[in-house]
Amino acid sequence: MSIVFHEPMKTLTLHTVHTTYQMQIDLHGRLQHLYYGRRVEGACMAGLYPAIDHGLSPDYYPHRQTRGYSPDVRPQEYTGCNTGDFRLSSVVVRAQDGACGADFIYESHSISDGKYAVEGMPSAFDRDGEAQTLSVVLRDPVTKLRLELLYGVYEKQDIITRAARLTNDSDSSLILDKVMTLNLDMPCGPWELIHFHGRHEMECQTDRVALTNGIRTVSSRRGASSHHHNPFVILCAPTATEETGDCFGIMPVYSGSHRTDIEVDYNGMTRVSSGIHDEMFSWLLEPGDTFHTPEALLTFTHEGLGCLSRRYHRFIRSSIIRSRFAYAERPVLINNWEATYFDFTPDKIVAIAKEAASMGIDMLVLDDGWFGSRDDDNRGLGDWFVNETKLEGGLSRLIERINALGLRFGLWFEPEMVNEDSDLYRAHPDWALTLPGRQPAMGRNQLVLDLTRDDVIDYLTERLCSILSEHHIEYVKWDMNRNISDAYSRLLSAERQGEIFHRYILGVYKLLDRVTSAFPDVLFEGCASGGGRFDAGMLAYFPQIWTSDDTDAVERLTIQHGTSFGYPISSMGAHVSACPNHQTSRTVPIWTRAIVAMSGTFGYELDPSRLSEADKADVREQVACFKRHRNLIHNGDYYRLCDPQKSDFSAWQFVSESMDEALLCYVQPRTRANAQPVLMRLRGLDQDARYRLGALYTAGTKDRFWNRYELNEECCVFTGAQLMYAGLALPRVYGDCPGLMVHLVRE
Repeated sequence: MSIVFHEPMKTLTLHTVHTTYQMQIDLHGRLQHLYYGRRVEGACMAGLYPAIDHGLSPDYYPHRQTRGYSPDVRPQEYTGCNTGDFRLSSVVVRAQDGACGADFIYESHSISDGKYAVEGMPSAFDRDGEAQTLSVVLRDPVTKLRLELLYGVYEKQDIITRAARLTNDSDSSLILDKVMTLNLDMPCGPWELIHFHGRHEMECQTDRVALTNGIRTVSSRRGASSHHHNPFVILCAPTATEETGDCFGIMPVYSGSHRTDIEVDYNGMTRVSSGIHDEMFSWLLEPGDTFHTPEALLTFTHEGLGCLSRRYHRFIRSSIIRSRFAYAERPVLINNWEATYFDFTPDKIVAIAKEAASMGIDMLVLDDGWFGSRDDDNRGLGDWFVNETKLEGGLSRLIERINALGLRFGLWFEPEMVNEDSDLYRAHPDWALTLPGRQPAMGRNQLVLDLTRDDVIDYLTERLCSILSEHHIEYVKWDMNRNISDAYSRLLSAERQGEIFHRYILGVYKLLDRVTSAFPDVLFEGCASGGGRFDAGMLAYFPQIWTSDDTDAVERLTIQHGTSFGYPISSMGAHVSACPNHQTSRTVPIWTRAIVAMSGTFGYELDPSRLSEADKADVREQVACFKRHRNLIHNGDYYRLCDPQKSDFSAWQFVSESMDEALLCYVQPRTRANAQPVLMRLRGLDQDARYRLGALYTAGTKDRFWNRYELNEECCVFTGAQLMYAGLALPRVYGDCPGLMVHLVRE
């Protein structure tokens, strides 16, 4: 059993293969958090928190004279509010009389096989039948607010999920001003925080900071998980590396405004509180109503950051991504956006497709500009009808021409937005989120549709499903190019306007569920001006997400490096783009661009007719190379071999589950004269196996000493131990931004 209740000590213990999570029902019925860390058998951890007088910290009423049992220092599983615990709270509840307070007392618990679900939101599912669920019911005796804490235990995968449900069992309404998914009281530190900040075209920049007394916040108030602060965070020991050290991961399965606070208190304890952002949030809970929090995925390892990442990669593929494409081979595609922008005709698109087909590419994706009056980004959004003037002969005729070349066809949408200059807005101005009496802020000259409304969701469902059912479309790129401001819904009552941000993302999930369920054979890719909504919630519907609008291979090194800490390589949309690059004007060799893009979904974002014959030959070889190694890259284990923010080069590696093959990737953005040799220690191999150098792919001139591997048969074979502990001497490479890939195969 992965969940154990020990009656004498009143402990509830969750076990995975390598971890233990324990809580205890105390003498007064409050649920205390005792431990989360390496697996410990048959122990009660209550002794870690002795009753001590902590000065001015208030005590629970029964201990008002004895002292030493203060809510301000006890480790809480989920906190109430206004009870004398002055640290971060999990929930803030207001009664009709304005009184603010909640103190939750244990009522019951149950253990069941299988995995709970979260109503209206994505959550982990139980693909292999290994999960168990723990439900713990607590109640505030004054407000009659019922709190159900939910835990999903994936024993073999070392993942514990958490969510909460709050039900108003009273006869009067309650207002929730704050509701978090989880509270996690950590053992005494010191700890460091790793978080992933950034901006548009520079997402997931890795920052690692020491936690000191006070509160550190990672959040987004934009109505989306955002380019600026990815919701995923890691807490680790200061000594933690890729291969060793204690690491905790907290990954919300949520795509809206989020907040994770980490507080180090005066007593040296660290508290993590994670969930929906509480700014501009309130939720009216009528009698009998239930509020569901988003889910979060937790893991702990003592084996370093690399182990933590690989756990999340496997878990997302197996238990978050619902699409049949979770493990399936993804097509190599070409997107016309950077080749044409809005200026295209059917003949121009077919010309791109013809060149792409000659190079082995599988699919053409038609980006923005095919619908309504959409000839620039100031008009047409919302009018999801084919522009048959621009696409002479209609969309079906264009698709037939593309298919006749042997290519599949994909299409771009941005369903959540509307332009003022559109038939939809002229007919339904009330469908946009705008404040009464104010001119709205405009992002990309577009407004956000009010997806708290069922009529808006119904319209979008009908339009998207009509386009997809009437045409042979096998891929959809679902974009979202601005965040929410001017949040006001014409349908919601005044007391419910604080629900807009959360109701909006619930509407997005509802729309996504309808469309993706109706077309299970369509490959959906998410996009939000790149990585503006790259999170586990979106991955439940989109098995891949466009990682960044920045397609510069050098910039992508840090973007994809940061993204890899939580999200699998198969989920990262990555393309080879034209040079000079459209975002940076940098020129990078086409093989280096390919090496970086192959560590993602892989495709092209350029006009192939403008390539030289030599580049076209390289593209043919790149496409064939990726198809040979696609399964290893997308489903193998991923290892970060260095930090591109701290090194002259970037290196990473893929290893098959069987350890029969490995692919080493290396890019050197900065070339130095008389450079020191690079000795690369690989990871994840079978130390007793012998590996042969199977192939070498290079961008840039390699030095003549690498020829010893090509000329001397014996020098082409290495033991796993040799590669991991002594290392592989890489060839010296020259030129601008050179790179190489080395494929190793077990003999």
